[in-house]
Amino acid sequence: MADGHLDVSAFDCDILRTAFIPEDQWRTLAASLIRDLTGHEDIDPDMLDWITRK
Repeated sequence: MADGHLDVSAFDCDILRTAFIPEDQWRTLAASLIRDLTGHEDIDPDMLDWITRK
């Protein structure tokens, strides 16, 4: 993080998800994350399933 950039791994995200985010909100938050990262409003439901599966 010397350059001010913080790398977050998939493992880090999984820990945060299970520790702080109720499971019933995973899909909504995943959709929001995809929109923020891609700039696209249309989100593939299969992608959401893949992100939120246990």
